Amino acid sequence: MADTKSYHIKTILIIFMLGAFISILNQTLLFTAFPDIMATFGVSNNTVQWLTTAYMLVNGVWIPVTAFLISRFTTRQLTLFAVGTFTLGTLLSAIAVNFSMLLISRLIQAIGAGIIIPLMQVVMFTIVRKDQHGTVMGIIGLTTGFAPLIGPTIAGFIISKLSWRFLFWLVFPIGVGLIIATIFGMQNVGHPSPDNKLDYRSVTYSTVGFGLLLYGTGSLGQNKQLGLIAIVSGLIVIASFIYRQMKLTKPMLDFHIFKNRQFTLSLILVVLSFVTLIGPQAIIPTLVQSAMHHTALTSALVLLPGALASGLTSLVAGKLYDHVGGKILGIIGSLTVAISMIPFLFLTAHTSLLLMTFCLILKMIGNSLVMTPLTTEALNVLPAALLKHGTAMVNTFRQVGGSIGTSLLVVIQAFFSTTSQFTGARAFFASIIIIGFIRFVIALMLKPSNTTD
Repeated sequence: MADTKSYHIKTILIIFMLGAFISILNQTLLFTAFPDIMATFGVSNNTVQWLTTAYMLVNGVWIPVTAFLISRFTTRQLTLFAVGTFTLGTLLSAIAVNFSMLLISRLIQAIGAGIIIPLMQVVMFTIVRKDQHGTVMGIIGLTTGFAPLIGPTIAGFIISKLSWRFLFWLVFPIGVGLIIATIFGMQNVGHPSPDNKLDYRSVTYSTVGFGLLLYGTGSLGQNKQLGLIAIVSGLIVIASFIYRQMKLTKPMLDFHIFKNRQFTLSLILVVLSFVTLIGPQAIIPTLVQSAMHHTALTSALVLLPGALASGLTSLVAGKLYDHVGGKILGIIGSLTVAISMIPFLFLTAHTSLLLMTFCLILKMIGNSLVMTPLTTEALNVLPAALLKHGTAMVNTFRQVGGSIGTSLLVVIQAFFSTTSQFTGARAFFASIIIIGFIRFVIALMLKPSNTTD
């Protein structure tokens, strides 16, 4: 039972939620601004994409290190570093005088962003009673699920009136406010040990391995051969990383937690849910604009109701988890996603946008019924000593797995698009349906929740 009397839980949660919101928002905020940034700095479309690719790369390779950081530094120190680094990167991005400076500033942002969510999960699971974990994760899910979905919409409205630099000026004051709030409101949780040493070989293997994997999956669309070489190389290095972790007495990431069947199944469901969450978001704007000949604003409005539904469902799903557990919600959510995508198998240029919007709302509801509860389940079944490893593992695999899965879906779409853009889209959504039914089968394999301690 967590000690709820010693901590200002609401203050800590608000600081973390705002930090998580602005860090995740920044993953998708620049999509709409790419044309303006290209014009400002005179760079190509492939070059400007690195503002997002590099952000996700650094974010992804930094997350595995958080398990060590949490055991080494105090909560206040780590939160200040994360929020401070992110805010510094935001300021430098806003005043960037050339593209190289903007790219480096984004990398600085990503370092801070990679720490915030794993740290938030460890802290909240430590200070909140176990029977309220689902509710807290639902509140967190509202933030982490909603932020990347509304990024392009917010950016669209700002870009139509102001410079792309205001995307950073909008976030910067929030970052400064969070630094002040952290200094005065954040409490230290747990007992870090300054004597803990970082295994630099593990860091090297992790950074190179996950970096190559993320880079490779991101490159498949432009250069399949280079992408496959990077993926295979990354998997080899990651295998070396895992082997080393299994041999160390104090591993950077403890892979023994995969012996817990409930954790492993829950993690697989979370990763597959993340794929079906972000996959359609990646292709629908282009499909609505280029194939169905609607405006960019229309494509954003098709996605927006689903984003709202996702955030609200996360809140409800968190509370439901505390009462019924994760298995039932995993089954219902997986089936909802699979069924909601069936109309997309018959997609044409004349398909009703209202029907698409309705189906996407159902899909987002189904995803939220899985993502929040099964993330909670994965962490709930671990002992307190392994919680920092579990959070790092969940966030790493969600990021890497989501990137790989989405890239493979895009490859499938491209392969079938040789005859028609709609043929490729139908193949894409058929794959989403298959993933939904795979998730359903895996959910059936879970033990009834709240029986595994």
